[in-house]
Parts: sequence; structure tokens; C-alpha cells
Amino acid sequence: MKSIWNGAISFGLVNIPIGLYSVEENKELKFKLIDRRDEHKIVYKRINEVTGKEVPWENIAKAYEFDDGNFVVMTEEDFMKADASATKALAIETFIKLEELSLIYLERPYYIEPDKSGEKPYVLLREAMKRTGRIAVARIVLRTKGYLAAIYTLDDALVLSLIRFHDEIRPIQELNIPHSANVSNKEMELAESLIEGMTEEWKPEEFKDEYQDALMKRIESKSKKTLVEDDDKVMHDEAPSEKVIDIMDLLKKSVEAKKPQINKKASKG
Repeated sequence: MKSIWNGAISFGLVNIPIGLYSVEENKELKFKLIDRRDEHKIVYKRINEVTGKEVPWENIAKAYEFDDGNFVVMTEEDFMKADASATKALAIETFIKLEELSLIYLERPYYIEPDKSGEKPYVLLREAMKRTGRIAVARIVLRTKGYLAAIYTLDDALVLSLIRFHDEIRPIQELNIPHSANVSNKEMELAESLIEGMTEEWKPEEFKDEYQDALMKRIESKSKKTLVEDDDKVMHDEAPSEKVIDIMDLLKKSVEAKKPQINKKASKG
């Protein structure tokens, strides 16, 4: 596995040489764009807007455009020298309690692996965080952007998750969210009963991308020319109904449907 970033965790005066590795393994199906008339692939070219000629990758640079239309061309050295220490440092700025960080702020996760020389301080930081029940908030530069990051423990590993800056979060006040509604005690009891009946131990390995599996089966069927359309089984999106919903009736039916599972759990207990 190839690291996406190499540097060091800055923990007070302690530096821990580390590498970051993506937690996510992208298994999304890859699709090509084609011309439906002859099924030839669509290709994209990097064209100079003045000469009309294709530009090879080695001649392409990044540039910042000002409001007046002028450009400043940037090199990789410029990005490194903007803040040389930040590009190779994962600087811990503070420690907080886990419950203080809302999930809405979290982005992509990465595994943190120490270099051989950093194993002892890595273990020291990990165990100290476990004992104090804290997570670290740090700053890191990936590619050409600075990020906040949360560092937390997972078994014997340290994991980093990028954190969105506060000004990147749209205010929830922009939405029309109801503060309260006329919910009866019976409706609340049924809703709580349904939640209890649907509650079970979290086992992430049991959840698969069912849509992707179904999509792959359809692709294979089409490739073998065996796909048979059945309009009666095709689901169409329908416009939301404006009729009044009987929540009580739906809750009762939902709870009844879940009762066999609830009784099964109770018998196990």
C-alpha cells in the first residue's frame, strides 16, 4: 500500500515520523462515456484556447487568476515554500473530548503508520490518548490545501480524519426545520418501541453495497443479451402524496412487523 503523505506528528517538542494511508478502498463501478450512435469512446483533450492545439501534461501549470484577468503561474516549489514547515508537519494544536466533535465536521479517514524510529513515541501518544479519553485536533497540508484533522485511536492504530472548517458548514438555520410538532404520548411510545425493536449490535461487515451488486448483475445480463424487461416490476418515482398520513397506523403496523424479531431477541436474553 502506498502512503499518500509522509511527514511527522508534532506533539509538543516530540516529532513522530509517520505516513498516511487511505482507509477507503474505492470499489465503485467504473463507466466509460461513449457515443451511443456507434459506441466509440469519448476522449477529452487539453486544448490551448488560443492555438487550438493539444497541450502535453509536462507543459501544464497551475495558475491563480485575479479579478482583472491577470494570472500568477505557480510551481510545486511555490506550494512547498508558502509554509515549508506545514507541508511536512501534522501539528497537534489541542486535545478535546470525543463528544465535543460533531460528526457533521468529519470527512475522509486515514490510517497513521509510524516509521521504525517513531514507534515508541507513537505508542506513547496512543496510550496517553486512550487513558485520558481525548482526541487530538491538528493541522495538515495535503496537496495544495490546508486542513484541520482529528486524530483518534482505533485498536492499536492512530487514525486521522479530516475536519471541515466551521465556515464550510452551512448554517442549519437556513433550513425550515420544525422545532416541535403535535406528537401524542402514544405515538412517542410506539416510535420508541419500534426503535428498540430495530436496535442491534453494530456489525459493519454485514452491510454491503446492494445497489452496486444489483447493477453489476444487470450489466452482466445485458452483456449476455438475456435481460428481459418487466414493466410491472420496475419502480418509478412518484410525486409525494399530499394526503394526510396516519402516523399512528403506520407505527402500529411497523411494530407488529418487527415483533417476531423483538421476541427472538428477548428469548436469547
